[in-house]
Amino acid sequence: MAKKMQILIFPDSRLRKVATEVTKFDKSLQNLAEDMLETMYDANGIGLAATQVDKHIRLIVMDLSEERNDPRVFINPSYKILPDHNLFEFEEGCLSIPGFNETISRPDKIDLKWQDINGISHSESPEGLLTVCIQHEIDHLDGKLMVDYISTLKRDRIKNKLLKDFNRK
Repeated sequence: MAKKMQILIFPDSRLRKVATEVTKFDKSLQNLAEDMLETMYDANGIGLAATQVDKHIRLIVMDLSEERNDPRVFINPSYKILPDHNLFEFEEGCLSIPGFNETISRPDKIDLKWQDINGISHSESPEGLLTVCIQHEIDHLDGKLMVDYISTLKRDRIKNKLLKDFNRK
């Protein structure tokens, strides 16, 4: 049975750790993906990177369906921005930065490659919300957060508010 995990909250330094490639596709990986999905659903999120639950491997879970019944698992995801892309603005939220949404500009056309839970390789050219979410979650795997796209002043305000709210130093 899947268990809920603790989500790291900005400015926790572990969110800056770069994730390593997954090389072992076994039951423990499957269990981690299931636990991450449970955690994401419980937090009412649409995506979660392993880095956010202090597991520093290249694993993302996601469910963009209205019914919350279409879970997807991306292992070792990577993307290339397509030459004919435009910048797409989207108001993003993040489970590691609760209570804050920011409008972020990202490329609207990418070529995505990943492996599934069995290690089988896939590729697609996602559109819309999936494109935004994939880039957001891969940023987590690379130690980058959505606050890195905003001004230092705004980032410091968010950091101070979260430190105060979560009574951390």
